[in-house]
Amino acid sequence: MKPIHKIATLFALTTALTVSSCVNDLDREPKFDVTSASVYADPANYKAVLAKLYAVMSVSGQQGPSGKPDISGIDEGTSNYMRLLWKLQELPTDEAVIGWNDQTIQDFHAMRWTSSDGFVTAMYNRIFYLVAACNEFIRETGDDRLATRNITGDAATNARTYRAEARFLRALAYYHAIDMFGNVPFVTEADAPGSFLPRQATRQELFNYVESELKALETELSAPRQAEYGRADQAAVWTLLAKLYLNAQVYTGTARWNDVITYTSKVIGANAYTLESTYGNLFLADNNTSRETILPVTFDGLNTKTYGGMTFLIHASIGGSMPVREFGVNSGWAGLRTTSALVGQFTDPSGRTDKRAMFYSQGQTLEIADITRFTDGYAVTKYKNVTRAGQAGKDPAGDFVDTDFPLFRLADVYLMYAEAVVRGGTGGSAANALNYVNLLRQRAYGGTTGNIITAQLTTDFILAERARELYWEGTRRTDLIRFNRFTEGTYLWPWKGGIAPGRAVEAFRTLYPIPATDLVANPNLKQNTGY
Repeated sequence: MKPIHKIATLFALTTALTVSSCVNDLDREPKFDVTSASVYADPANYKAVLAKLYAVMSVSGQQGPSGKPDISGIDEGTSNYMRLLWKLQELPTDEAVIGWNDQTIQDFHAMRWTSSDGFVTAMYNRIFYLVAACNEFIRETGDDRLATRNITGDAATNARTYRAEARFLRALAYYHAIDMFGNVPFVTEADAPGSFLPRQATRQELFNYVESELKALETELSAPRQAEYGRADQAAVWTLLAKLYLNAQVYTGTARWNDVITYTSKVIGANAYTLESTYGNLFLADNNTSRETILPVTFDGLNTKTYGGMTFLIHASIGGSMPVREFGVNSGWAGLRTTSALVGQFTDPSGRTDKRAMFYSQGQTLEIADITRFTDGYAVTKYKNVTRAGQAGKDPAGDFVDTDFPLFRLADVYLMYAEAVVRGGTGGSAANALNYVNLLRQRAYGGTTGNIITAQLTTDFILAERARELYWEGTRRTDLIRFNRFTEGTYLWPWKGGIAPGRAVEAFRTLYPIPATDLVANPNLKQNTGY
């Protein structure tokens, strides 16, 4: 049961959104069914509106799976936040290729996207759609508005909690903006909707803002694992802060390894999360039962129908001779595979030793001669729409899935802690870092045969271990950039830069471009270098 999204299906968010730069930008025109005044007059509606904010990450519009999209200018099925985020984080890396020729999709692995790319524009629009929706909710649930409506007692207390969660979601959206776009338009609830063209904040300014927001939220959200499933709590705040600090040197030029240790230690020290005993169980239809996941993006085959998110990730991973029904769906879309570079991170790609090696090789070639041919490259079997007992998800047609996306989980926290220690951060210990890494490897190997010693725990090892543990979880582009392996020629993978052996690409591609449409709409904006 995914209760926050059951609520989201019952109610359409109403708001007059200020989205990014221009009120006349039709690519981000919101479509809602009832008025803001009628919704916010009754505090009983607030949780449903909050549910819609969470649902922006998982569904594409007001009606599943399509028909009333949140944004236009792109096929609704491809406009989903999580589908876009996953593609922009994974397709330009060694972890994924896609066989389709939809629009400019092949430009991502070839690393040749432009400022007019429709997928880049849609990701940017999705981020600012969520920012604007959160701004409106935060504005309408402010203490002044609650007092005007004579909302007091428990209703007011609940509204303040929901407001804090909206602030977290806005911080998460801005984190994605910092990571992918750098210097972007900046608006908060204090800005009147539609009354101005937003200024462009620097990456450093946005970093400081997200950091301050998250620190302010530490005491306003529920204690770890005390919130309803699918909703942010203090551990989600600490994990996002750790991710922000982990990449601080990229974002601001100043490393913050000590802070990574501080906030990962908070998550670990809460003793609210434990590693799932079987790695594969983290990615099944009943993964909502796992105590390892800190914050999921939730999906439900009956209540959150979408062609994005996990529906995309599972269906698109199936093709060739793969047994479709074993994945709990009715068809494969024959799209996603991986490269030999990821397969090569595992000494035994069959998964007999390291259980995290979840590849399908029957009828598939290891090397890719033609990216558009599904049988070129191993398929990945990590995500399935079946439970631990082997039962398919709730949608009887097998179209939509129940599997949740593990946005934040404890294993990543362990690896962030270890990386910060290895890079010289203080406040932690080498012994703890080694222990956390070996805990992951003991799960993977079913014992201590995969354990490493202190001398082996290097930055190169951690990058490789992050690939083995977190592949296809939307972290790889960010990781490669942090380790100076994304655009450089020091690490190549098949078809990097559009040629079979791989090549170095322009250094400016560590950021995506500000969409050309926004540059035209808002003269306050300047394009990222290189575009």
